[in-house]
Order: sequence, then structure tokens, then C-alpha cells
Amino acid sequence: MNPPDSPLPDRYPLAIIGAGALGLRFAARLAEVMPVAVIARDDVRAARLRAGVTVGDHLYKPDVFPADAPPPADWVIVLVKAGDTADAAAIAARMDAQGVLSLQNGLTGKVLRAHCATGRVDQGITTEGAYRDGDHVWPSGAGETLVPAGFEPVAAMLARAGLRARVEPDIGAARLAKLLVNVAINPLAAVHRVNNGALLAPPLRAELDHLVREAWPVLRAEGLALDEPAALARVHAVAAATAANRASMLQDVLASRRTEIDAITGALVQMAARHGMAVPTHDALYRAVKALEPGNRLLSESRPCTGT
Repeated sequence: MNPPDSPLPDRYPLAIIGAGALGLRFAARLAEVMPVAVIARDDVRAARLRAGVTVGDHLYKPDVFPADAPPPADWVIVLVKAGDTADAAAIAARMDAQGVLSLQNGLTGKVLRAHCATGRVDQGITTEGAYRDGDHVWPSGAGETLVPAGFEPVAAMLARAGLRARVEPDIGAARLAKLLVNVAINPLAAVHRVNNGALLAPPLRAELDHLVREAWPVLRAEGLALDEPAALARVHAVAAATAANRASMLQDVLASRRTEIDAITGALVQMAARHGMAVPTHDALYRAVKALEPGNRLLSESRPCTGT
């Protein structure tokens, strides 16, 4: 960690693109043991963060840079909303990094690789949580971060900061398991505007289980390493462990922001189309969430793109 008023490094061991709640939670922990750069969307946001942001119980003054002036970094973590992945990839491509790792919701690795041809580019998963309450960032439960092979230095840096992190050899199956949880919990919580725990009680428990059972054959065909009972148990366990939490999609709906429905349920609908399978409940839920986004209306023909 840099002492106050010390010169900024010429090159950072790690940078985080995305100054939202989760990006700041990671950055604040990492900054306790090493220099870490935070990339904000513009000069205004960067200046506000430089003045300090409270993360948990501590005031954190990050080394923060606007998106148009990112510093060189050895490794980059992307933690922006899924819809901003292409822009984040373009920023990362200018940072001369050995590797760029997405820890975003949904399946964003393909977009990241398409716009960032630099070093290793891949997607891991994290179950760390955080939410913003005004200018205050609150951690919402400790989780675990899984990274693909080749990102051992990133796992080591996270572990050094006291975060649970490891290399997962079968990262593809792990991504599908997280997608299963996301397609069941996130849109259902957003549409009904309830915390995660409410999904385990009647009448929403039946809807939750139906979503899992409808998604499971599609994800299994893609390589999900869970049988149906294990898939149900995984989703129930996450909903119980995060019972008091507001799902990220619910937070977006309540704040009148664009959601990540395209990278989550939209990704599932695309997979189903490739395999000739039907997911009518997920398709209807997709349209319901899109109707809640600013500027959208509920139209029966509004569907996720099913092209490859």
C-alpha cells in the first residue's frame, strides 16, 4: 500500500476496471497489501473517489484514474456491468497487461476477448458481494473467487489480501453453475422486488424451482457438472446464504438502471436455441425484466437475440 502523498507507481501489479460497489470492495482490500489502480468512468467520478469513499467501516482513498487515461498494469480485473464489457475491454487493451480477467455476472468472456487482444483474456467467477448505500459501500458476505488456469498471480494477490481465491481447472463448468444461480434468482427477485430469501418461501419457491428445472437441461448440454437434484440444492443454498441480500438485478431495477438480463437470461435463451430446446418461462421473465428497464415497454415480440 502506498503511504499518503507518495508518488504513484509507474506500473501497477493489479488494476480494477469498474468503480462500482464490488470493484471498490476488491480494491479496498487489495490496497491494504499492495498498490492497486481503480479505473472510473470519467474525470468527475475519479475526482469524487479520490476524495475518499467509505468501504465497510474504513475510509478508502483509491489510486483512481479516468477511463481515458488508464495506467500500465501487470494484471487487470474487469468488474463493470455486463453491458459495458466492450468499453472495458478497450480500456484494458491499452494497459499492456499480461492478463485480463472478468469477474462479472453473466457470460461476458466472448465479448471481452473480441475487444481485447492482449495477453491472456478469460472469465472467472466470484461470489463476493457488496452494495452501495449512497456514498457508502457495504460488503454483503464473504464469498470465493475462482480464476482460470494462467491467472495464478491474480489468485495469489487476492489471497494475500485475505480474500478466498483459487485456480479452478474446470472453470467452464463453474461458470455454468453460477449462471444457473443467476438465471433463477436474479430476474425472479427483480420482478417480484423481494430479497433473495423470500424466493425460498411459498409461493415463490415453486417459481424458483421451475426456473431451475427448465434451465438445467440446457446448461447440462453445455457442460454443467451438476445433476438436477444438485442443481436445485445449489440454488437453494445460495438463496439461503444470501437471504437478506438484494440481488444485483433488483438493485438495478430499483435504481432505474439497465440490468444485466441480456448476459444472464439472454445467454441461457441463446444456448437453448442452439440446442433446439425451449425455455418459455425464462423467455417470459426476460421480457418482464426488459420492460422494467428505463425507456423500454413490455412488448410480446421483445426477445433476446438468439444468433450465435
